[in-house]
Amino acid sequence: MDEGFVKRVVATIRCGVCGRRYEGDNVRILGHRDDLWFLSVYCPACHSHGLVAAVIKEGGPPELVTDLTEEEYAKFNQIAAVDANDVLDIYNFLKEFDGDFSHIFSKEKG
Repeated sequence: MDEGFVKRVVATIRCGVCGRRYEGDNVRILGHRDDLWFLSVYCPACHSHGLVAAVIKEGGPPELVTDLTEEEYAKFNQIAAVDANDVLDIYNFLKEFDGDFSHIFSKEKG
């Protein structure tokens, strides 16, 4: 596996102390065996050092692990993705919501 790729992957991790993303120049590969990589990281924002052990495998996306049945997965897989209008609808609802869930769930459908 390309070491530059491994550095770029680890550079997407955030510092455990200050939350800033690590920079590729501050990720040093210490070694690896098969898919297990050991790296040293340095955060220039808070000057903390860390050790990362990561399993990085080549290939396609990982296998999907879910507790949904095949029928449930097929049903939910066909539903449209949440879009900006959905988020705005919920925002507007919550802005006026008084917290009374019993009132919402007791309404008759019709």
